[in-house]
Amino acid sequence: MKKLEYIARIHTDFPTKFGIPRQSGLVSTKGTIVFEPEYRKEEALKGLEEYSHLWLIWGFSEVVRENWSPTVRPPRLGGNKRCGVFATRSPFRPNPIGLSCVRLLGIEKRPEKGMVVEVEGADLMDGTPILDIKPYLPYVDCMPDARGGFADRVKGYALEVEIPEELLLKLPNEQQGCVREILAEDPRPSYQNDPDRVYGMEYAGYEIKFRVKDYRLTVCEIERAAADRTIK
Repeated sequence: MKKLEYIARIHTDFPTKFGIPRQSGLVSTKGTIVFEPEYRKEEALKGLEEYSHLWLIWGFSEVVRENWSPTVRPPRLGGNKRCGVFATRSPFRPNPIGLSCVRLLGIEKRPEKGMVVEVEGADLMDGTPILDIKPYLPYVDCMPDARGGFADRVKGYALEVEIPEELLLKLPNEQQGCVREILAEDPRPSYQNDPDRVYGMEYAGYEIKFRVKDYRLTVCEIERAAADRTIK
């Protein structure tokens, strides 16, 4: 088998793992795919504009472990119940490979970067390496009668998000909706449920602090992050 090579990296507004949506398509966050120099071939993207969605195959660059466990604790089950690793989408797998379905927003040529691909709904940290891109084919990829296992039982889970107006206005207009969506997905580690604890999440160059009590998330502070790592 040929050794796998990264063809690109995706740039998003998530500089760390904390706060990244647990699945693709849940939040309308944006991402920009920039190809490695040897893969900046305009003809390689010919016809891609005809599709509305894409599959991204990528590497878990921040959670690589030497050993793997046959069972994991899915966050949506409270972090207590164990499931087989192949029955989950846990990043702690024998091979650290992820799969995401994203909406294609556009393809354009940029100076010094060549052709880039703009997407929406990515659940990836900034700088995540991309192994491959494939078009989403509705007639084969969409299975209306598919069963979703335990995920079907928790798919409606969401927190009520409260952001005081004076704090919300600190965010750019185009980021306000995304922040609400991210927080509603409950970015806390599954094993933490302390109503007095203040959690901090960095997103789009802002540090957002919040508390959670009885399924209500209240933002208590929004400030510019110490190091603005927003992708330009």
